[in-house]
Amino acid sequence: MKNPQDMGIFQRMVSENFSHYRRDYAWAVFCLVIMAGITAFSAWLMGPVVKDVFYGNDMNQAVFLSSVVAAIFLVKGAVSYFQAVILNRIGNNMVARYQRRLFQHLLDLDVKFFAKQHSVSLIAQLNQNTNAVRDLLNNVVLGYARDLVTLIGLVGVMLYRDPYLALAILVIGPIALTTLARYARRVKVIAREEVHINSQVATAMQEVAHGIPVVKAFTMEEQLRVKLDALTVKAEGRSNNIARITARTSPLMETLSGLAIAAVISYGGWRVITQGYEPSDLTSFMTALLLAYDPAKKLAKLRVTLERSMVNARMIYEVLDTEIASKEAEAGVDLVMDGGAITFDNVTFSYDELPVEGATLRAPLPVIRDLSFVAEAGKTTALVGPSGGGKSTIIALLQRFYATEEGTISVDGQDISKVSTAALRSNIAYVSQAPVLFQGTVRDNLRYARPDATDAEIEQAAKNAQAHDFITALSKGYDTPLGENGANLSGGQRQRLSIARAIVRNAPILLLDEATSALDNQSEALVQTALDELMKGRTTLVIAHRLSTISNADRIIVIDNGEVVDQGRHDELVGRKRGVYARLHNVTG
Repeated sequence: MKNPQDMGIFQRMVSENFSHYRRDYAWAVFCLVIMAGITAFSAWLMGPVVKDVFYGNDMNQAVFLSSVVAAIFLVKGAVSYFQAVILNRIGNNMVARYQRRLFQHLLDLDVKFFAKQHSVSLIAQLNQNTNAVRDLLNNVVLGYARDLVTLIGLVGVMLYRDPYLALAILVIGPIALTTLARYARRVKVIAREEVHINSQVATAMQEVAHGIPVVKAFTMEEQLRVKLDALTVKAEGRSNNIARITARTSPLMETLSGLAIAAVISYGGWRVITQGYEPSDLTSFMTALLLAYDPAKKLAKLRVTLERSMVNARMIYEVLDTEIASKEAEAGVDLVMDGGAITFDNVTFSYDELPVEGATLRAPLPVIRDLSFVAEAGKTTALVGPSGGGKSTIIALLQRFYATEEGTISVDGQDISKVSTAALRSNIAYVSQAPVLFQGTVRDNLRYARPDATDAEIEQAAKNAQAHDFITALSKGYDTPLGENGANLSGGQRQRLSIARAIVRNAPILLLDEATSALDNQSEALVQTALDELMKGRTTLVIAHRLSTISNADRIIVIDNGEVVDQGRHDELVGRKRGVYARLHNVTG
């Protein structure tokens, strides 16, 4: 781990976790050291066994040494159990802590971050990488507290029995370490590719699950199968490469160990035969050497394993280190509501261009250009215009999903860039074009808008949104669990729940982005009546393509190419025959 960046991440992981698990790790290390000591002692014990029992024919020593062996391995079994339980408990809690930490950080990140990510790929990577943090720290503990200490103890036994022969055997160490370092560097490169490809496989599967009606309708099965086959072949290839490189440590260690054992047998046998060397010492030395093989092999693989885990850990910290753009979100002042008048003053905004491999990024074109308008307090203001004109962007900017490049947006004269985002958004109810529902019951989804809402308020909101009847017809009524994003409901039913949630919010500012687009004519008429009632006394911004739904708006602002090209009431705008609104009215009715 010579890379300064890797070392920095590892030090962070240790500092962030050591104090939390200090006592548990101390007990785990204590157990591991006992196990290592018992292993070394058992190798040393072979000397007295051979000398006193096999050559000395001492039955009392045989009984005593047998009892000692049974006792120490009983202790070893007990401490092995405790260290395994402790390390698993630490690891599972560590995964849970990192998952909570990542989730909280994702909630704090702004919308711009998610616009640049593929959601399924992001979550797949985070799930895979979180486990790697646990494995990294536990492997370090196991590697150094168990395997290294065991190896040191066994080397100590060999040095005690025959220091010159032991030093000769230790010459193989630098040879092994040099070769393993080269393997570890290769694993680091492949491991990051493996994580990305595995996340692409998860993404492809998730997309099929989400879009199965489209897949079936367009007979896309074969195309998607070919795509997934290609991804799985690449993923399999990367995994096989890592397995092959990791496995190369085995023949290396087997060869070096075989040479060492052969040398000991030859040299030790020669000394026993010609120089009167004690067979008991040679037996103890050989036992220590054979027992040293397993921890040495594990330590040999440790460098490769750690490099692979460091790749995953680095990707975790790349997300955790992503800066929260709106730092003033927590430090901003409170919003003092006085009707909810909204003012856009010379606002300009453009989306960042997403990077494309092999392409040069160009300066993005503004979606909104010097845009100015006022939505009066307690009135309904409709935003209309051709698709792609910037209407939904206006809604996003008002909620501070993005920061403006130029100009200011204010609510009741207060610049929203200086206001706490929590205070701003708590005064806004939002209904999006595509309804979003969460795992849980119908009641849970409606209560997300206002956690202290009573059951009576929730049911009244559902009635106002024309959702009460179909909710009560569900198997468990308001306590019916919803499928993924309300998959067990129709599109119109999901939208009516979204509208009911906005009603529960009971906020002074209401944002409707094509709120009735998913409803049939009958449901739209019913919901529009509820919305008309809801909008009374509230500052409402409505985006609509069906101009009939906003004909009663107090003010209609026509947006085209990010600019205000016309505004007025419905009758006024229709009368301007050459205007954009009149043209849209003629097309849509």
